[in-house]
Amino acid sequence: MWLWGAMTASGASSDRLLIGACASLRVAQLSGTSSLGGRVEELRGRSVIIFTPDPLTAAVVLIELDGVARRVVLCPPDLSPAHFPQILREADADAWVGDVGAGETRLGVQVAVVPGAPAPVGVERRWTHETEWVLLTSGTTGAPKLVLHTLATLTNAFAGKEPPAPGTVWSTFYDIRRFGGLQILLRGLFGGSLLLASPYESVVDYLTRVAAAGVTHISGTPSHWRKAMISGAISKINPQYVRLSGEIADQGVLDALRRAFPKAVVAHAFASTEAGVGFEVRDGRAGFPAAVLHTPGLPAEIQVTDGRLRVRSAGAAHRYLGADPAPLKSADGFVDTGDRLELREGRYHFMGRAGGVINVGGQKVHPEEVEAVINSLSGVYISRVAARKNPITGAVVAAEIVRAADSEKISDEELKRAVIAACQKALAAHKVPASVRIVPTLEVGPSGKLVRPNA
Repeated sequence: MWLWGAMTASGASSDRLLIGACASLRVAQLSGTSSLGGRVEELRGRSVIIFTPDPLTAAVVLIELDGVARRVVLCPPDLSPAHFPQILREADADAWVGDVGAGETRLGVQVAVVPGAPAPVGVERRWTHETEWVLLTSGTTGAPKLVLHTLATLTNAFAGKEPPAPGTVWSTFYDIRRFGGLQILLRGLFGGSLLLASPYESVVDYLTRVAAAGVTHISGTPSHWRKAMISGAISKINPQYVRLSGEIADQGVLDALRRAFPKAVVAHAFASTEAGVGFEVRDGRAGFPAAVLHTPGLPAEIQVTDGRLRVRSAGAAHRYLGADPAPLKSADGFVDTGDRLELREGRYHFMGRAGGVINVGGQKVHPEEVEAVINSLSGVYISRVAARKNPITGAVVAAEIVRAADSEKISDEELKRAVIAACQKALAAHKVPASVRIVPTLEVGPSGKLVRPNA
């Protein structure tokens, strides 16, 4: 299996597009062309670092190198140059495709190519390698981990399924060098057109392009969607399918998207770089039914063991790279995702990551559980909960909130009291914030997730 072969198996339609922020091209134009200046054979069989700011260029390079390179390493544009020596070493990289100036030749690669617009080269594409695809974890706790996939694992959730309806146009807030964005890139290349987000454009500019292109299927994290809603530009778009992943989809954001897109399918999915795509929920409710654990035909087998989500799938990554990598899977083939779950009335609810717990006098608090309550209030746009040191309990819960745009009728103090009252009603006493602070904004990282100070 190789990408170009899968794209053209049923014939490359002349009306299928790859739409970038500054340029677009037809899928059919890629036949007989190269973005690598005729140097593709120099990259055959090599381990290639791909580091280019423009997502359209990156997409074309991936199409060209799958089946050619031994390994491709997808580096997001925000990656710190300080991580390059580790990445080149662990990926055994001997080639670089990207912009000049990142010190690639000094790092010891044998071939460096600056990609450009596809141009005719008179060479037919040919498959010689089952290319390994390496993605980087977000690296919020330090250096990123290198996670090894193949095209087969990356497309496990949709390969072999019915192609999308004619006229389908995909897009995503995610960068395509990250797992969530790469999933949408590959879905678009397997069938339909694709609009690529730029890391350098505003939410308003992106959604304006989404509207102009008639995007029908669009995905992002809950934080992406909150930014879209507060921007006001969400009214420009009219998708048929809206997807959330990457963070816990609380009831507040699901209800807001249902109001914004009453005719669309609003789905939230569990997926991760290591575990692949697990499952999707379309009933408009936070969490997922316990019956999912026994539902046949899902992309993955799901278990809950000691309150932790475990996933086994043909779409899971093969392994981590590195000198002494930790095991990615257990002996029985399951990936422990680190996500904590709680069963309530026949439905599992995501509580947060195992490593993000706040310890209040020996009692555990998951920040995301408290945030879900706060985010359900009409006067709150988004919240972030973290630990604050306390001499008696070791820590207490502290909340930061950003006001909703239409909350001008309520004062700051009234809003703070409403937050405390809602938490007192819904949560145990040790989970109620000891303080609430109103802030102008909360940082969302390049991966589309809320930046947490203890992450």
